[in-house]
Amino acid sequence: MPISNWSPTERPREKLLAKGAQNLSDAELLAIFINSGIKGKTAIDLAYSLLNHFGGIRNIFDANEKQICNSPGIGKAKYALLQASLEISRRYLGEQLINTNIIDNAESAYLYLTSKLRRSEREIFACLFLNNQNRVVHYEELFYGTINSTTIYPREIVKIALQYNASSVIFAHNHPSGTPIPSPQDKHLTNTLTKILRPLDIKVLDHIIIGSNTYVSLIKKTAI
Repeated sequence: MPISNWSPTERPREKLLAKGAQNLSDAELLAIFINSGIKGKTAIDLAYSLLNHFGGIRNIFDANEKQICNSPGIGKAKYALLQASLEISRRYLGEQLINTNIIDNAESAYLYLTSKLRRSEREIFACLFLNNQNRVVHYEELFYGTINSTTIYPREIVKIALQYNASSVIFAHNHPSGTPIPSPQDKHLTNTLTKILRPLDIKVLDHIIIGSNTYVSLIKKTAI
């Protein structure tokens, strides 16, 4: 039976307006996003199919264009909407953290950084620059490719830190393999950068390595 024939209290869009988005199931939220069904299947049916196939909301957002577009009722237009929604969410979380939150531990740094680095298929070395209240004043992706001490240019980090009058920094890079196990090179690089920044009174708070669904804090693994 088409959703339009359902009771108004059961239709996902009307339910959201009446009770709030937090009261909808994953399938109901996806159905609103999908908007319309196909022959023999409602938007709710398509939503359940997506959830069952990919195993959850997160995996749907992580899927590539080909994987999404192979799903019944989902074409390139909806894939584009999905990616736009994801990017809006990233920017919202990023602005919220910069404007209101203080990054004072590995968990809060990870929550900020994972939205930017986790899904990248190449290795990215990035840096959070913080003021003396541990608020983010700038984020920048600095280097790409296999990260080691020969590909990182400390002068660039120093230049940006001084430009934004940063009191401390948090380094981060992702492991596209999904496993955030620190290498000897990761530890050596962190120690090298710490020694360079220390005379400038810029403290290295941490170096976060980001995997698929988890992270490693080098400051917890080794003394910086």
